[in-house]
Amino acid sequence: MTITLTQKDSAQLWAEAEQNSTWNAASEPFEIICQIPKQLGKGYVRDIEVYPQLWLSISDYKYHDDVLLKAPARNHPVQFSVLLSGMVGDGTGEYFGGGYTLISGSGVQRAMTFEIRKSQHVGIDIHMQPDLLATFFPTHDGQISPELSLLVKANDWQTLLYPETTTAINFVAQQMINCPYQGMTKRIYLQAKVLELMALQLAPILADQGGVHSSGQLKAQTIARLNYAREILLSSLENPPSILELAQQVGVSDRTLRRGFQKLFGTTVFGYLTDKRMEWAEQLLRQGNTTVAAVANRIGYSHQGRFALTFKRKYGITPSECFLGKMSVSEP
Repeated sequence: MTITLTQKDSAQLWAEAEQNSTWNAASEPFEIICQIPKQLGKGYVRDIEVYPQLWLSISDYKYHDDVLLKAPARNHPVQFSVLLSGMVGDGTGEYFGGGYTLISGSGVQRAMTFEIRKSQHVGIDIHMQPDLLATFFPTHDGQISPELSLLVKANDWQTLLYPETTTAINFVAQQMINCPYQGMTKRIYLQAKVLELMALQLAPILADQGGVHSSGQLKAQTIARLNYAREILLSSLENPPSILELAQQVGVSDRTLRRGFQKLFGTTVFGYLTDKRMEWAEQLLRQGNTTVAAVANRIGYSHQGRFALTFKRKYGITPSECFLGKMSVSEP
């Protein structure tokens, strides 16, 4: 079974859970343990303030059911996340866990529907205000290092990055979860591990040219391969390859495909695929010689409700309204 929650619903459940949580006698004055809302599952989230305005969350929980969490657009801090087990989707086809970590830049987070599976989730999250990047990684004049400016977007859409999980990343995350120290030594230890983890997640992003010239422009060969990837998607809307399969077909790494596609076409691979699927769906619905369910199945959606939600997000009307001839949301 799948449970759907709004951000308001979730906040209320967590507020009730926090009222029943107490400072753990074995924990530190800068640490609190909150049990997962009993309506959702079992487990806990442990929040530790390792530095002013920098929090480390250690989670170990399992939901009773799969959960879809609908989050509205909102301001978001800088976040580094690693899952040692479990997976979370952001509703755009991107997942972290299962081989990928997550870096969320500050700025405006788009409205998303997070998919949280009921499997065991064990991991860590680092939350920090963007001005701390200037504290940890300053230029000579005390500003945020230019290489990290992509993580600070103020009132613009945030940057989302999905670095691959490595043995080193998992090892450091496990060290943080199983910290052997107490008191001030614990905070110092975790501060060092936070910086180490951030360095490991950022390293491939900062070092990997990924088909990009030092000027930031894509190489001609990479552009050709990305255009080939787009052609493959257009020719296989019903049954598209996975990102890894697509990257292998065109001869680039999946990271280069993700980053290059965003840079060249201004959208993610999944976003482009979804957009073209919806355009095709609209054409089929306007023809009026089939059913909404048949169109959903034709373009690769096994779940008609998800198809309807995605279609309405793009056009402002439902597939059924489109089928009946309605042209826009403003039309009665």
